[in-house]
Amino acid sequence: MARKVGLDLEEVVSAAALIADDVGLEAMTLSEVARRLGIKTPSLYAHVAGLEDLRRHLARRGADELADRLAGAASGSSGADAIKSICDEYRAFALEHRGLYAATQIPVSSEEDLLTHDAQAKAVAIVADVIRDLGIAEDEIIPTIRGLRSLLHGFVTLEANRGFGKPEDPDDSFIRLVEIYIAGIAAHSSILSVPGELR
Repeated sequence: MARKVGLDLEEVVSAAALIADDVGLEAMTLSEVARRLGIKTPSLYAHVAGLEDLRRHLARRGADELADRLAGAASGSSGADAIKSICDEYRAFALEHRGLYAATQIPVSSEEDLLTHDAQAKAVAIVADVIRDLGIAEDEIIPTIRGLRSLLHGFVTLEANRGFGKPEDPDDSFIRLVEIYIAGIAAHSSILSVPGELR
């Protein structure tokens, strides 16, 4: 099989993303990426160091796309409306791009890969700005983001894997989940604003 002329890293990552979305990140292999691109597997090593390196590129691609979509969702709205928009966009991305979303969950330190680490941090920063605008204390922002991420990741993972066996509409369940979260952080913020023993 002849080497594909003009192949670059972005094409390799795009092919891997499509495969990961089709069959799942764990089932995405170098041999399948090479097959899709019409090249031999060893030719991929001109662009990536191996499967783990390719997954890190997918993590960066996924984090960049998710951050862009969250930024768009947050634009032009504030408060509870911005949180709802962000949650809707997060869910849509996860369901549309199952493999790419899974790649965004790969932990990468700045020492391992600064670009991927920074890309993952962008999405966190967008959510932090929205939560900060609600008047949440600075030392409460990261715990609040972690709570939201846990809720969203749990829901979209169950939904993507057909984990909801009951006939009730998942859309309604998702709306209720987000509303409960928003009400919870509003109540918590009010409690934290009361001095003395109630805090």
